[in-house]
Amino acid sequence: MTMPPFPAGYRASGVLLHVTSLPSLYGIGDVGPAAVAWVDRLHDAGQRWWQALPLGPTGYGDSPYQSLSSFAGNPLLISPDWLIEDDLVRPADCAGAAFSPATVDFDAVTRFKYALLETVWKNFRAGARSDLRADFEHFAQEQARWLDDYALFRALKARYDGASYLDWPEDLIRRAPAALDQARRDLTSQVDRVRFVQFLLFRQGARLKAHARAKDVRLIGDLPFFVSPDSSDVWANPELFLLDASHRPRVVAGVPPDYFSAQGQRWGNPIYDWDALAARGYRWCIDRMRALLAHVDGIRLDHFRAFAAAWHIPAAAPTAQSGRWAPGPGAGFFGAVDKALNGLPFVAEDLGIITSDVSALRDEFHIPGTRVLQFAFDGHDDNPYLPHNYVANTVVYTGTHDNPTTRGWCEELPDAERGNLWRYLKRTPGTGADAAPALLHLAWSSVAALAIAPLQDVLNLGKEARMNQPGSPQGNWRWRVTDEQLSGSALESLRELTRTSARAEPAMAATS
Repeated sequence: MTMPPFPAGYRASGVLLHVTSLPSLYGIGDVGPAAVAWVDRLHDAGQRWWQALPLGPTGYGDSPYQSLSSFAGNPLLISPDWLIEDDLVRPADCAGAAFSPATVDFDAVTRFKYALLETVWKNFRAGARSDLRADFEHFAQEQARWLDDYALFRALKARYDGASYLDWPEDLIRRAPAALDQARRDLTSQVDRVRFVQFLLFRQGARLKAHARAKDVRLIGDLPFFVSPDSSDVWANPELFLLDASHRPRVVAGVPPDYFSAQGQRWGNPIYDWDALAARGYRWCIDRMRALLAHVDGIRLDHFRAFAAAWHIPAAAPTAQSGRWAPGPGAGFFGAVDKALNGLPFVAEDLGIITSDVSALRDEFHIPGTRVLQFAFDGHDDNPYLPHNYVANTVVYTGTHDNPTTRGWCEELPDAERGNLWRYLKRTPGTGADAAPALLHLAWSSVAALAIAPLQDVLNLGKEARMNQPGSPQGNWRWRVTDEQLSGSALESLRELTRTSARAEPAMAATS
């Protein structure tokens, strides 16, 4: 399979759509039949890439960027239909729940899915599908490096009513061996249940990935740079982070003040101890990437600039203003990863404050950069997001999950920038409804090796279909596409655009 960096002459396209946004009867998209049908639609539309958001179990605010683990999958993505097919539950176990087809009600979905998975576990313990036991035990042994800690973390989190691990008893925070052993004994069934759910999810994910490969559709996953402060990652590996004696962060992540925010952004994520990670050959980071590559073909490296330098904020500081730039792992990291993975199947999310050291690191390892058309029309001819400034080893997007839909964006643009847009396109000024097709054409016709649009832009949807509003803690990640929307002519139009832009058949043969 062709993966970044892209070979000379490569041209392809794809669609950005999180798994949770797929249609299903169960209130949330999953990796089952709806995902298989989506892959088929992409194939029929001439698309070679499907990009999703992070796939881990979500914590605060249901955000896929605040995961409880860098290695585990989100149980909400398990397909009930495939559980029925596997004789682990009955159709009646999935009946009776009614969900909105257009939004995700995370509370209702979580109650439904976790009750269903409890039934699955009880049935399996009672002898259902005993032929899976050997595969389950093999999975648990193969993934034990992260799975054992994660399973105990989730069991303890349930015991303490979802509280942050920093609010658990002190001996559990410090991971005193006697306390951990006692917890494992007390919570044996709960721990094994978490392991089994991960086994089912990885099994279903492998089935989806195999189908995508058969359809010549490649999958791009998303790897957040930082981990959540309340995660099994930090709890199980405190020596890899800059923590104090109480296991609390000494410094936290964010970005400095800029044009958009006078106080900057204080994200609150713990910061890596890169010296400790380097001393171990970056093994934990490499394992984290391998875990995601079990499900996908390529990885979007979120917040790529932090590999060169990250903004460190004192943990006690209320804003990001008192932070400082501190070096990231740099070229030594990517050299180790390249050797371990035998390649660098990455796309760099090099947005934000990008300095020459960031670009140099990206280019040294031939990692494709990211360009977003919604950032292009400030009136400056040297704007790096304008297509005439692209190099071929680039992925161009109309917008991202953090942007408004292109239709909504255009409708709210200041008059000067809206004028810049239509002048650049050499078109008579149009309405918001004209903007998404125009940016799709601009992206697809550019020299960028890969062009990607959020499905919302392919469908030309308005602001009601926005996925995430950065800085707004409520109402995000809920948008879903309906079967009716997918049954229209938008994907046929995308197929024709892809054909006329010479992206339907990659110019270079796929490599493995």
